Amino acid sequence: MNVNQLLKQLVLSQLEKAVDIYLEKNNLSSVKENLKIRIEYSRDEKFGDYSSPFALENKNILNKNPKEIAEAVLAEIQNHSFFEFVSFSPPGFINFRIQTKFLNEYVKSVMFPSVVFAETPKKEKILLEFVSANPTGPMNIVSARSAAYGDALANLLTSLGHTVKREFYVNDYGNQVYLLGVAVLLRIFESKGEPIQFQEEESQDSVIDLVKKRILPKESYRGEYIKDIAIQCLEDASRTKFIFDSVSAEKWDEVIDFLSRYAVEYNLSRQKEDLSLFGVNFDLFFSERSLHEVGDVEKVPTILKKEDVTTIDGKLHFLSTLYGDDKDRVIRREDGRPTYLMADIAYHYNKFTRGFDTLIDIWGPDHYGYIARLKGAVKSFGKADESFRVLIAQQVNLIENKEKVKMSKRLGIFQTMRDLLSYLGKQGRDVGRYFFLMRSSDAPLDFDLDLAKDESDKNPVFYIQYAHARICSIFRELQVPMDLKLLQSGISAEFLKQEERTRLLFWVARLQEEVYDTATSFEPHRLTNYLQSLSKSFTKFYSQKDNRIKDKTGNERDTLLALVLYTKFALESGLKLLGISAPEKMSKEDTE
Repeated sequence: MNVNQLLKQLVLSQLEKAVDIYLEKNNLSSVKENLKIRIEYSRDEKFGDYSSPFALENKNILNKNPKEIAEAVLAEIQNHSFFEFVSFSPPGFINFRIQTKFLNEYVKSVMFPSVVFAETPKKEKILLEFVSANPTGPMNIVSARSAAYGDALANLLTSLGHTVKREFYVNDYGNQVYLLGVAVLLRIFESKGEPIQFQEEESQDSVIDLVKKRILPKESYRGEYIKDIAIQCLEDASRTKFIFDSVSAEKWDEVIDFLSRYAVEYNLSRQKEDLSLFGVNFDLFFSERSLHEVGDVEKVPTILKKEDVTTIDGKLHFLSTLYGDDKDRVIRREDGRPTYLMADIAYHYNKFTRGFDTLIDIWGPDHYGYIARLKGAVKSFGKADESFRVLIAQQVNLIENKEKVKMSKRLGIFQTMRDLLSYLGKQGRDVGRYFFLMRSSDAPLDFDLDLAKDESDKNPVFYIQYAHARICSIFRELQVPMDLKLLQSGISAEFLKQEERTRLLFWVARLQEEVYDTATSFEPHRLTNYLQSLSKSFTKFYSQKDNRIKDKTGNERDTLLALVLYTKFALESGLKLLGISAPEKMSKEDTE
């Protein structure tokens, strides 16, 4: 489907033609390039389907009051068969209501029977990296939000015609992974009957000294899940023998490295299981360790511009202030060890070498300050600013009984993604995904556990799914196949003129442009809002006695059947893009 076929674009083209005529008649064509011409949805449906603030936004350029401008432009609207009416409303809006006959033909010929989304003229190969949770423990709730957001966004971008690959970056290298191995080793000692202590105050002891004293370092991991890893590791006799043989030989670093790798593998496998339960599947899990092992991290100073790298006080710096950062950043320490930034630069360079045109990363709420330095590095190694985009998945607050649930990963006091799915029950995947997506990702989210557990239509995702199931029940009761080809020949616009029918038809007609706007703005919550409005429009239509399809015959019956089937396909298509099921039967579904 061509972008110019979107209903909103068709309205915009009519407005642009009228503006051109107005400008030409008034010898104002020279100012056209300075004018702002846009279409938006009407804030109140009584004014129309669409509106434009053209008269208000261009009053200074055209040197007239908004009412004069609007009335002059309205006089030049040519295609009156397209509009039911056009009008002006203060303080300066031009309003448009689409003809029911046009809507009917548009939905019938452009949108259905197969749902085809509008494709962008410029198709790209996109690498979308999201979740990328540290493999040091179970996946938490913020990661679950990122998973829902990233997966839905990948679906939406694919609908535009882009080729999208999903990638999970595994941070399996560095001090935090080393400390994970230390934690597992101490829990192994504990499981064998040796008491361990927990460091609370700083000391001069090295990590190895603390391990020898059976003290778990303050900065290491204390969650109960570490015990599970230790027990699982000990169940393999060969592993147990290796661990204790190495300890007796005091090969501490060797055994800690072994346990670090084992724990990462264990945690990652569990994370993959959680993601699968959530309906999220990645094309690639990319290992940070692999970048170090092949030497790509050490090559970073040679891929950045020579003038962007310098040594200060024995440390190698990337001069990120040249790219808008608040200070220059160390990429290699005095002792030669690379920083996390150096590895991240290597990773993003690697992404481009794999042939991707655009990189999109979804990061957690504590990474805002990291954006400028990494975007600067991407520019430094020769890529355009627009080729790398960072999106933020903000903090999630779990709310139960109107109070926040406390979370702390290092201490093991937190709600995991798996806990949440289990708590929500058999509908956990659908409910969880919808709740994470129904608010803008760049704003903190209060996840209402009580509402999420509610199985009535007060639950917003069930409200949409009930609408879909209700339509399916209509066809089951009437024993009519859900085949638009059989129905479309009997559709007549004269039976769509009642208010509830016209409004439902219009909301169906908005599907493609809502998907397009949602995808291009990277805002999946816009699609959840649309599906709520479409479901509400259907419920209002369905509640009217005059719309009881079982009481109708002939063309009116076929017209109403087609209308509700359009609605079903729109609901199903939108839910599918969000990764949510569209059940044909639900325990509380209404019948016709």
